[in-house]
Amino acid sequence: MKSPHCSMLPFLFAILFLFSLAITAHSHEKFLHCLSLHSNDSSSISKVIYSQNNKSFSSILESSIQNLRFSTVATPKPLVIVTPLHASHIQATIYCSKKHGLQIRTRSGGHDFEGLSYVSEVPFLLIDLVNLRSIDVDVENRIAWVQAGATLGELYYRIAVKSRTLAFPAGTCHTIGAGGHFSGGGYGITLFRKYGLAADNIIDAHIIDANGRILDRKSMGEDLFWAIRGGGGGSYGIVIDWKLKLVSVPATATAFSITKTLGQNLTELIHRWQYVAHRLPNDMVLLVVISRTTSGQEGKETIQASFIGFFLGRVDKLISLMENRFPELGMVKQDCIELSWIQSILAANQIPIDRLDILLDRAAVNKTFFKTKSDYVKKPIPKIGFERMWQKFYEEEGRYGGILLVPYGGKMDEISETETPFPHRAGNMYKIVYSIGRAEGESSEFQKSLSWIRRFYGDMTPYVSKSPREAYVNYRDLDIGVNNKGNTSYAQASIWGFKYFKNNFNKLVQVKTQIDPENFFKHEQSIPPRSW
Repeated sequence: MKSPHCSMLPFLFAILFLFSLAITAHSHEKFLHCLSLHSNDSSSISKVIYSQNNKSFSSILESSIQNLRFSTVATPKPLVIVTPLHASHIQATIYCSKKHGLQIRTRSGGHDFEGLSYVSEVPFLLIDLVNLRSIDVDVENRIAWVQAGATLGELYYRIAVKSRTLAFPAGTCHTIGAGGHFSGGGYGITLFRKYGLAADNIIDAHIIDANGRILDRKSMGEDLFWAIRGGGGGSYGIVIDWKLKLVSVPATATAFSITKTLGQNLTELIHRWQYVAHRLPNDMVLLVVISRTTSGQEGKETIQASFIGFFLGRVDKLISLMENRFPELGMVKQDCIELSWIQSILAANQIPIDRLDILLDRAAVNKTFFKTKSDYVKKPIPKIGFERMWQKFYEEEGRYGGILLVPYGGKMDEISETETPFPHRAGNMYKIVYSIGRAEGESSEFQKSLSWIRRFYGDMTPYVSKSPREAYVNYRDLDIGVNNKGNTSYAQASIWGFKYFKNNFNKLVQVKTQIDPENFFKHEQSIPPRSW
C-alpha cells in the first residue's frame, strides 16, 4: 500500500509551485510600479524596461549571451530586463529590487563563462549595461574614461583613431564587455608581460553601491577601490565607468605564428618552451595553442601546436632575439608580419587587419556551447606529462578540445600579489587554459564534452599549483566550488575563494562586510560578508 505522505507529495509540490509563481508575479508588478515612482524621469525609464511579454525581451536577452549552454529553453530567464541610459536608472532599480526581494544580475558583454551575469536560479532581474558605452580618450594626458557597457573593441577603436602609439593592456577578444573584464583583473595577451593587467592600469572608477550611492575612488576609499579591480564582478555594487591609464606602444610591432606537429619534435619543443617563454624580455609574449588535427594525404590524426607571438619591435630584432633564446623553434622572417598594435588585435580575432570598423560590431563572434577551466604551473611539466596530454586529445571528444599555454614573467613578476585581488604574480611560469566547444547543432552531445574536460583537468593535478590549486576568476568555473543557496557561509565560499584569490580572499570578505553587509549583491561565486 502506498504511503499517504508519498501520494500527497506531488500535489503539495504543485500547490507550492503555483503559490511561488503567484508571489513572483505579484513582486514583479510591484517592482515595475516602484520603478515608475522612484525614477527621476518615469517616462525615460519606461523606455528601457522589458518584461517577458515585451516583443523585444528575447532579442535583448539573447544579444549578449556568448555561451550557448545558457541559451536553452530550460535556462532561467529574468523577470525584467533594464537597459539603463544613465546612473539614476540603476539607482532606482537597486532600490526597488531591494524593496521587493528580487536579485540583480548585471551584464556588460555577456562573456561570463558560467553565465552568472545573466542567469539565476531565484527570481531576478537583469541590468544590461549595453546603453552605457561612452568612451572619452584624452591623448594629451594619456588617459581614457570608459563606461562599463562598452566592449574592448569599442575602446581599442576609440584609442586607435586618435593615436597609433597608445594602447591599453586588456583582453584580445573584442566583444568582451569592459565592466566584467576589468572587475576580474583583465589580462591581455599582447601587453600584459609589459604593463601588467588592465586592473593594474585603472586609476579611478564610479560605483553604485547597495544603498544607491555613486562613489568615486576618493569617496569609496582605497579598500573598495582595491577590491573592484580584480575581485570579480557582482559582489560590491555596479561599476558604471572606469578611468584608465593608457600605455605606449611602438608604431610598428611584429606578430608571428609557427605550427609544429608530433612528427616535428613537438613534445621536445613544448618542454623547452617552458624554460624560455617566461624569461623572454617583457616586450614579447610567446603562446602555445594545442589541438588535435588531421595531417597529410592519408588523413592521419596527430597533435599540433601553434607557437604564436607578439613583439613590441621590428622583425629583424625579433629574429635575432629568437635565434639567441629559442633557436630550436627555427623562426625565419617568413613566419612574421610587421603591423601596428591595433592590427594585432584584429589579427588575433581573425579579422582582416584593414577592417578597424569591425571592432565596433558587438555581435561579430561565433557562439558555441563551451566550457573552460584554468590552472597555473610553477614547475616545468616533464615530457611524460605532455605525452599523457596527447593521449587525452586522441579520445573521441578530444577533437573538440584545445589548450592554451600563456607565459607569465615580465611585469607580472614585479607586481606584488597583494597589489590587487589578482594574486597570480611571481612564481608562476605559465597559465593553462583548457577549453572545449561544440557548434549550435551539437548541444545534445555536450555532456560528453564536459566529462572530457573535467577528466583532463583531473589528470593534470600532479603538474599544477597546489594548496590551493589556483584558477583565474575571469575564467569562471563552478566546478571548483559554489556558495550555498540563500545565506552562504565564509567556509563554503572559501572553497573556491582561495583558488581564485589566495589570501586576498580574506581582505575581499572584509571589504564586502563593510560595503554590503546584507549581501544584496550576490551570485554563486560572489564574495560573502563575514557574518554570513
